[in-house]
Amino acid sequence: MHTGERVLVVEDEAAARLGLTELVRTWGFTTEAAADGEEALQKVTSFRPTIIISDLVMPRMGGLELLRALKDEGTTLTIVILTAQGTVETAVEAIKEGAYDYLTKPIEPQRLKILLDKIVERQDTLREVKVLRRQLRDQGSFGSMIGSSAQMRKVYQVVEQAAPTQASVLIWGESGTGKELVAQTIHQLSPRAHGPFVPINCAAIPETLLESEIFGHEKGAFTGASDRREGCFELADHGTLFLDEIAEMTPPTQVKLLRVLQERKFRRLGGRQEQSVDVRVIAATNVNPAEAVKSGKLREDLYYRLNVFAIELPPLRQRKDDLPLLVQSFLTEFNARNKKTVSALDPAAMRIMEQYGWPGNVREVRNVIERAVILSSGEFIEPKHLPPMLIGSSSDGAKPTVSLEPGTTVEEAERRLILMTLQHTRDNKTRAAEILGISLKTLHNKLNKLRGRVPGKSEAEETLPQ
Repeated sequence: MHTGERVLVVEDEAAARLGLTELVRTWGFTTEAAADGEEALQKVTSFRPTIIISDLVMPRMGGLELLRALKDEGTTLTIVILTAQGTVETAVEAIKEGAYDYLTKPIEPQRLKILLDKIVERQDTLREVKVLRRQLRDQGSFGSMIGSSAQMRKVYQVVEQAAPTQASVLIWGESGTGKELVAQTIHQLSPRAHGPFVPINCAAIPETLLESEIFGHEKGAFTGASDRREGCFELADHGTLFLDEIAEMTPPTQVKLLRVLQERKFRRLGGRQEQSVDVRVIAATNVNPAEAVKSGKLREDLYYRLNVFAIELPPLRQRKDDLPLLVQSFLTEFNARNKKTVSALDPAAMRIMEQYGWPGNVREVRNVIERAVILSSGEFIEPKHLPPMLIGSSSDGAKPTVSLEPGTTVEEAERRLILMTLQHTRDNKTRAAEILGISLKTLHNKLNKLRGRVPGKSEAEETLPQ
């Protein structure tokens, strides 16, 4: 039922007008009728419909003329054109002029109902976007995403364009920039908002298990498969599947993913029967996808299939103007969680925050503010409540450096950089991977490779973290 949605039926034939009006009313819409385009223009003002179903050929003013008149008045009504077989070309012209769709006569009630349901979903999304635009203007945020900088406004614009569609989206940016948050926002603003949002991190799952996680498996498909298991595609049916770190997926699995995207069908591991699935895929990577294609980490055909809408998230160091908004948002969150009343950062603490490079981006800001709120006992966060690493980086500007001499091999330079970064993060491998701009899985692989090349119990081996 669509209580509150107003539909104006415009049809010159009285019996057809009455029948169509009553049919649409039985589906829960509020309806009104007009005999031609001129009467429809008058009723648009008094009845204020959100949807117009209009015949194409009518005396005085036909459907195409009505569409153009409403367009000139700047209205944003959704218009469906009804046409006889001989005027389909004119109906296609109406689509180009801004009509949502057309139906040929005689009207099939089920097709009309499906079309109206889709229009209502689309309008719900557009209303939500209007609310978010107002929120952005008044508060500097867009849904759960925070920021009013020019870079973030560009991101919001693409999110707004992509959300109402069924198209795939590829998000890329450094770790901690909020890729999953963008994916969630797209899902929440889409017609699939009432369906599931299923995230999976391709880098966090061993290669041998990733395919099973995505597609599921049948009992006995491999050693240890004691039961049938649904994969992420099944879990995300009629919703959105978010594949993070897509470039970490093995090439064979990328081929199978491409097939599902193209044919909307998949087969569980060990299964014989194909299953249809209705899933929108949003993928993300922390490396430049074009570079990942060049290096062979990401298949070119999969890249083009995912890259219908591309969203590049800027690192926080390139949008420092958003830092005060982020800080205030996290203060509100952690005050509520910890029953604190911290109002703000004092000027000295804010200066330290502004001077820091934020290699961990927004995720790192959130962690710092959570810690500071817990440590603070007063109204303001002071420098003493911030991590020593932030204070040290802003006090003297000194940063760890790697010394390289002519003749140093690339492998040795990489080894020194990894060790220096791990020392800087006090052996926090997740943080080190973020600073290095690689996935945690890649960092572990590099460490294992380095350990394997160090003979015996040398000093170099002992310096490699376990």
